[in-house]
Amino acid sequence: MFWGQKRKIVTDEVKITELLSRGVEDVFVKENLLKKLRFGKSLRVKLGIDPTGPAIHLGRAIILRKLRDFQRLGHHIILIIGDFTALIGDPSDKLEKRPMLTSAVITKNLATYKKQIAKIIDIDKTEFRFNSAWLSKLHFAEVAELAESFSVPQMSSRRNFKDRLERGGEVSLREFLYPLMQGYDSVAVKADVELGGFDQLFNLKAGRIIQKHYGQKEQDILTLQMLEGTDGRKMSTSWGNVITIIDTPNDMFGKIMSLKDELIPKYFLLCTDVSTEELTQIKKRLISGENPRDIKMELGVAVASLYHGTSKAVEARRHFTETFTKGAVPEDAEEITVQSGTLLVDALLSVNIISSKSDFRRLVEDGAVHVLPEGGNITDPQFIVSQPLLLKVGKRRFVKIKIS
Repeated sequence: MFWGQKRKIVTDEVKITELLSRGVEDVFVKENLLKKLRFGKSLRVKLGIDPTGPAIHLGRAIILRKLRDFQRLGHHIILIIGDFTALIGDPSDKLEKRPMLTSAVITKNLATYKKQIAKIIDIDKTEFRFNSAWLSKLHFAEVAELAESFSVPQMSSRRNFKDRLERGGEVSLREFLYPLMQGYDSVAVKADVELGGFDQLFNLKAGRIIQKHYGQKEQDILTLQMLEGTDGRKMSTSWGNVITIIDTPNDMFGKIMSLKDELIPKYFLLCTDVSTEELTQIKKRLISGENPRDIKMELGVAVASLYHGTSKAVEARRHFTETFTKGAVPEDAEEITVQSGTLLVDALLSVNIISSKSDFRRLVEDGAVHVLPEGGNITDPQFIVSQPLLLKVGKRRFVKIKIS
């Protein structure tokens, strides 16, 4: 079946209730959407994703999973890849002015997007669109007409814009244009429903305003709960606190094990397929005093299984237990050979054990670069390698350094 064909619409009340409640922050306008779902109307359900990074993280996967739920009920889903809007940059929930991306970076980020998305939704039943197809063709007069839909006070009152302005920060006119473009996407594909994170609500409502301006019926909106990343803040590619759906099974499992215990129920709810009854039991086990680490291991297997299969997820659990519980060094620890006198930071950067010199300095300051076995911590960011070393870097990275 391809995406243009008709399909049977499922109107089961239990499934509709689950669709509109699990992981959902808000539905606008709920009465309208509920009526359409119950009636069996075929809906055009839109989701837009800007390729701001090369990997899709679990926070974005939540919305893709909800899109999949609409798809499974027989509705027509439209996935818009924001190759044009990514150039501009979505200001949603950004504390500082977001830098513009280049076309080259966007092209690089897009390289495996479709393959990643296929891990979650049925791409053969999905309408894929790139918003450069219509946004790049808008004339300046048309952009000016779009801009008439909003006033400066409306834009300035947007929460993160208001906060920035009150702090004396900058808000560029470019950022004002973003919701206009996302709204025009809804016009271009004639969306009945748009999905997004709760932080996207301003942009999503802009779609309703602009659809009305062009004489279309206004889309209903469904927003999803936001997911915290490995540092407790909202999961964001910009902050680097992400668990991506293409992380290796070992990395995915290890990152999940590093999460705060209080996030366990939320991750089960938003990132796995456990039933409502199972989730209730998990919460009871935590309240009763069962070791959160054991339940977190179940979470790690559940999440890793979705993207890598059960056998690899179970192997990742074994690897974690052997390495981090029993203190062993993993067999696949990175090995590098350097000349005596090489700066340790340069050696680690050469194999991507660390992401930057500032990352290394932070790890050193936190006492997170440890010489094994029992050799103490590296305390000097300018440490020079003069002999073979076995290192543990952070919580999950190991490296064997040899001298040439």
